[in-house]
Amino acid sequence: MFDIKDKKKWLIAAVVAAAAVAVGWVGYAWRTGVPVRAVEVRVQTIEEFVDERGETHLSDTYSVTMPFTGRVDREPIDRFREGTRVKQGEPVARVVPEDLELAVRRAQAAVDRLEAAIAENADVRVEQTAVEQAGLMVEAMAESVKAAEARISASRANFEYTEANLARTRQLHGTRARTQEELDLALAQHVEAASVYRQDQLVYAAMVALDGATRLLPGMVRQFIDRRLERTAEVLRKQRDEAQAALDEVLLERRRGVMESPIDGVVLRRRVSHDRLVPAGEELLELGQLDDLQVQADLLSIEVVEVKEGDPVVIYGPAVGEPAVRGTVARVYPAGFTKLSSLGVEQQRVTVVVDIDPADRARLLQQRRMGLAYRVRVRITTATKDDALVVPRSALFRGADGRWRVFTVRHGRAREQVVELGLSNDREAEIVAGLQRGNLVIDVPDATLADGVRVTVAPAAL
Repeated sequence: MFDIKDKKKWLIAAVVAAAAVAVGWVGYAWRTGVPVRAVEVRVQTIEEFVDERGETHLSDTYSVTMPFTGRVDREPIDRFREGTRVKQGEPVARVVPEDLELAVRRAQAAVDRLEAAIAENADVRVEQTAVEQAGLMVEAMAESVKAAEARISASRANFEYTEANLARTRQLHGTRARTQEELDLALAQHVEAASVYRQDQLVYAAMVALDGATRLLPGMVRQFIDRRLERTAEVLRKQRDEAQAALDEVLLERRRGVMESPIDGVVLRRRVSHDRLVPAGEELLELGQLDDLQVQADLLSIEVVEVKEGDPVVIYGPAVGEPAVRGTVARVYPAGFTKLSSLGVEQQRVTVVVDIDPADRARLLQQRRMGLAYRVRVRITTATKDDALVVPRSALFRGADGRWRVFTVRHGRAREQVVELGLSNDREAEIVAGLQRGNLVIDVPDATLADGVRVTVAPAAL
């Protein structure tokens, strides 16, 4: 085994050998030139673009939802699987009809029952008979008053007669023309006549009082009937209105119980199948129109500031196939959101919606059978310039001062050159200052390359 001193010796020897090799390589390169690839600065069209992942998207989807809690009939919903075409107004789901009809019959029976009660309450034949009887009583009482009045006239006349007879009998008794017995009889007749007259007066007064009371009876009966009819009829009408509202509600539910497609389109998702109880508001089917297919991409907020509506877009990827698809930016959302990248880094992104060219969209739907939420890539061109001086993006590097630089090849040596950039993309960059057409720049310069180093140039494609 080596001790520590031996290990140090070997380490020193390795470092010395590596340094010797490096010095030798540098010396060789200085004499023969470092091999590099170089390209000419060309004049061509350059595009600045943003490239990002996206997915197919529909601006509008339509939900067929449960209008109220109930059981979904398996017919017709079981026929509408994902991908099934639907027509506007076509029934796509319904509540079990027997449940709806039972509710309608129950509500209709309640309305009919109250209608019958209102009709019965409006029948006042019995009460009208009572009014007629009260009228007859008034007439009878009036006749009774007249009879009492006639009777009191007769009893008053009889009273006055007995009173006069008593006076004559007393006078004649004083002349002994009448006997005591005749006087007593006249007195008795007078007392009896006075009593009858008094009784007839009382009866007459009573009859007059009863007549007055009886005359009020028909009005009282009518008022009673009117109040009863009005009060009861109002209660019954309110109950009938409530029952009618309940009937209208179940009739509306019966109409809503047959759910129709709002569009000509296709079933995107079926959430419910078979006969089962479903709560109100739950989605049964999601429908869409694939002819309105778009692409939605979430761009970094620092990149989306260059994107505007109408910018041309190239849509590509395995799902699209060849050739790529054309599109335009339809909408840039005004608000961003935070999204975690695949590396777990928080990024601020903004949603951009892209309209697909109609002819290309038809090809995607027919040949590629493109659907919703298919993953694609989008390349959004934000700026274009013709006759631009262009170099490979890989030729650029930043200097210690942070400015962009390239290595040019002049007289067989690498020369560091500061440049100013215009438009750029992942592959190319426009040079607005620092280079001219035809200059040679080193593509992908080595980190060890330095200004003034001799180089050997091998051509490279731009």
